[in-house]
Amino acid sequence: MTTASSCELTILMPCLNEAETLEVCVRKARQFLDTHGVSGEVLIADNGSTDGSQDLARTAGARVVDIPVKGYGAALIGGIEAAAGRFIIMGDSDDSYDFSNLMAFVERLRAGHELVMGNRFAGGIEPGAMPPLHRYFGNPVLTGIGRILFKSPLRDFHCGLRGFSRDAIRALDLRTTGMEFASEMIVKATLNGLKVTEVPTTLSPDGRSRPPHLRSWRDGWRHLRFLLMLSPEWLFFYPGLLLALFGLIVLMALSVGPIRIANITFDINTLLLAGVAVIVGVQAVGLAVLAKQFCIANRLLPPSARFRSLADRLSLEFLLVIGGVLTVAGMIGIAVAILTWREAGFGNLDTGSMMRLLVPSSTALCVGLQLAFTAFFKGVLGLARR
Repeated sequence: MTTASSCELTILMPCLNEAETLEVCVRKARQFLDTHGVSGEVLIADNGSTDGSQDLARTAGARVVDIPVKGYGAALIGGIEAAAGRFIIMGDSDDSYDFSNLMAFVERLRAGHELVMGNRFAGGIEPGAMPPLHRYFGNPVLTGIGRILFKSPLRDFHCGLRGFSRDAIRALDLRTTGMEFASEMIVKATLNGLKVTEVPTTLSPDGRSRPPHLRSWRDGWRHLRFLLMLSPEWLFFYPGLLLALFGLIVLMALSVGPIRIANITFDINTLLLAGVAVIVGVQAVGLAVLAKQFCIANRLLPPSARFRSLADRLSLEFLLVIGGVLTVAGMIGIAVAILTWREAGFGNLDTGSMMRLLVPSSTALCVGLQLAFTAFFKGVLGLARR
């Protein structure tokens, strides 16, 4: 019997009513351990099966742990905590992955890699194993987005067969309980500088007669949403900065007078839209700072020296001063407009000249108040972190 101190490898499978395929998966995993002389165990993280999966797994030679918290990620987090092995190889229990052929993962783990991902596109996808929507659109798009946002070297973000060092992954403090767990592991491993690699693996058709738990559009959107939320720079900062700078340039240019390019005249309407662009852009940049601070404080993202330096410069007092100056400037501009209107007997005024005063003034007022509110919210997050 393998003891916790001598166990090198845990082969971990999440399970929710997998009676049709679980037994064959466990037997293949046990066969791999015996054939290659690997000291290990097969561990089933059961998420509340009602079809007798637990007894089938034990009969086939697996250890079963009950995970009461529902969800794919919750089952795996519980399984990782219960695992005895120094290394863990996780895979779905639907017989789509070959648990008798795991030596490439073990060799990479023994060589010092901390996360070894399977690559189904490099290893081969059997006919009927992956829907065309997933194969040609969903997986390539989500993987491409992940590679851009997080500079990950991996080319198959959503392969369910992956091996890792138990201690290294536990140190990442993975949190998500749903399907986003697969993306969270890769993102955090990459951002925390873990030694990551991939090996070719094959994907076979699902051996179950019932539909899979995965829902294409729902779970695809959840993965995309999660990737974006863990990248405040791309979600908020870069779009907001471009929008604010572009709006500011146009605002300053049109505050002097209309601009004619070819047969097109840009005037008051464009001036108003430029003011809106500045306000929305500044708000997005502020949200980027707040989101980054929140993610770091809650260990969703690793600490960043560069962000820490930026956050220290953007202190509550500094933002309040900048916001106060802009607010006062905006109020002065609006006051001048009101005085001009009073001098005209509160009658009709020249729309063009008044809008060139009111739009920049209103924009400055809004941005100033935004900065003040953002400053205090940033301070609240700082208190929560300490």
